[in-house]
Formats: sequence, C-alpha cells, structure tokens
Amino acid sequence: MKNERYLLGEARRREVLGDAYVDKALAEANDFSRPFQEMVTEYCWGGVWGDPALDKKTRSLINLGMIAALNRMHEWELHFRGAIKNGATADELRTVLHQIAVYCGAPAGVECFRIAKRVLAEKAGGA
Repeated sequence: MKNERYLLGEARRREVLGDAYVDKALAEANDFSRPFQEMVTEYCWGGVWGDPALDKKTRSLINLGMIAALNRMHEWELHFRGAIKNGATADELRTVLHQIAVYCGAPAGVECFRIAKRVLAEKAGGA
C-alpha cells in the first residue's frame, strides 16, 4: 500500500512529466530498480515537488539550471518539456538558457538551446 507522500508524488510526477513517461518508467521497473522508482516518486516528487512553498513553474526553472550544470541532457529535455507544461513562457525559458550559458559555460548553453529549439519547433508543429 502506498503512503500519502507517494500518492502525491505520483500525481505531481504525472502532472509535470506526463502519464506516458510515468507509466513507462514504472512498468519497466524490475525487482532491482523498483525501489529506486518508489524512492524517486515518494521523496523527489512527493516530498520536494509536493511542497507548496514553490510553484511548479519555479521548480521547473530551477531544475533546468541544475540539470544543465550536471550535463544530463536527456533529463534536461524532459524537464524543459515539463517547464513548458508548467507555464514557463518563451521569455522566461530564454532567460534561463542565457543564465545557463553564463554560469555553466557556453557549450552547455549551446546544447540547451539546440534541444530547446527542437522541442519548441515540435510543439509549434514545425518538426
């Protein structure tokens, strides 16, 4: 039986990343990886993302900077899509990418802009 924080975490995770992503992540978990998926859902999504002190858009923008600094571009794209879903505007996203380029370095900024351009084109129906 899942606790309240896990249930909140699963709901937040679905709101930000989408049902298809969450369903796939949970379905692909095996006996070895399932405890990790449960931990991420409960503590990351339920404990941190479930804290009402920050709204989802703010959390998304913070994540973009941190994930870029870690050079985890697969996760960065996922959270870029989440930031759009959470209401981040094109101007806010562009500003975050400028800050990433200054604080994480131009190569990180170039890669983030490349991903962002592709995702925005897809969303606009241009890809």
